[in-house]
Amino acid sequence: MTEGALAGFTVAVTAERRRSEMTALLERRGARVVSAPAITIVPLIDDDALRASTEACIGLEPHIVVATTGFGFRGWLEAAEGWGLGDTLRASLNNAKIIARGPKPCGAIRAAGLSEDWAAKTEGSEEVLERLLHDGVTGRRIVVQEHGEPQVEFVEALRSAGAAVVEVPVYRWALPPDTAPIRRLTEQVAAGQIDAVTFTSAPAVKAFLQMAGETGADVVTAFQSGTLAAVVGPVTAAPLVARDVPVVMPERYRLGALIKTVTDELPLRALRLQVAGTTLEVRGHAVLIDGVTHGLAPAAMAILVSLARRPGAVVSKEQLAAALPRGNDGHAVDVAVARLRAALGSGKHIETVIKRGYRLRVDEAA
Repeated sequence: MTEGALAGFTVAVTAERRRSEMTALLERRGARVVSAPAITIVPLIDDDALRASTEACIGLEPHIVVATTGFGFRGWLEAAEGWGLGDTLRASLNNAKIIARGPKPCGAIRAAGLSEDWAAKTEGSEEVLERLLHDGVTGRRIVVQEHGEPQVEFVEALRSAGAAVVEVPVYRWALPPDTAPIRRLTEQVAAGQIDAVTFTSAPAVKAFLQMAGETGADVVTAFQSGTLAAVVGPVTAAPLVARDVPVVMPERYRLGALIKTVTDELPLRALRLQVAGTTLEVRGHAVLIDGVTHGLAPAAMAILVSLARRPGAVVSKEQLAAALPRGNDGHAVDVAVARLRAALGSGKHIETVIKRGYRLRVDEAA
């Protein structure tokens, strides 16, 4: 039987859009997936402000248009089509210099029969702003497509430099109608039950941290202690980095690359031991024995992790009891060890040491 690269690991998906795709990619690699959207997208297609901004854009005859997201740019053009303004808006955009905040909007721009003049490499608004201010915006008419929330500092900087700016609000971020899943996820992360959490937007990170604050879940310590925070790019990473949370991210800021980063990184964090002639790889909720996955109950897994972290050393029953998910006494330790021995397939893996505790038998060559 061929095991997936992520067999035995639990990975959380906090995205709403494309979560089915992310879940499928992770499950295909053997992961157990917890889906808990941190935010939801509220389209403003029927919003009066969006129509007014669209009409203002057409009337403004902009010199520069800043496209921040592919999803938002497509939604804007679709809304304009619904109002019978599609061709007029495209003509206005075609006469302007289009700046893309990273590579993602480029596909939507080209699909509309337009072309970008320049795309930021970092997907950061800071890089776009630096470029615009360097080129000079005095007297320039600029349209900024927002991406979930008002770009207050970005727009104010342009106006302070002498530009006339029209903001286009295509959609807004909001907390999901049901916050129970994301709240529960924060508690699972704090309890060490999640091996990795994936984030695809900065607003999702902020919402996750907000929910953690409300539930009292110390997710920052969990991330600092080993839970993997995997982000799609530096903009998404910023709220975590501000909390001294270590993050991993792909070189290419794409969903597929993010999944590959998780797939490459998590197995490197597994505990590997040579025990009684077999290779044990201790993962989040399972152990691989000579490459074959064996699922373990939480108590048995807690015992194995405690022993594997101190291979060959005697671990007292009191220490093992403290490691159990809900704490317990020596009898509960004995029961968990018995189940662990049965799961490992041999009593030789774990030795009882004069009834004081247990140790994991490690091969001499290990």
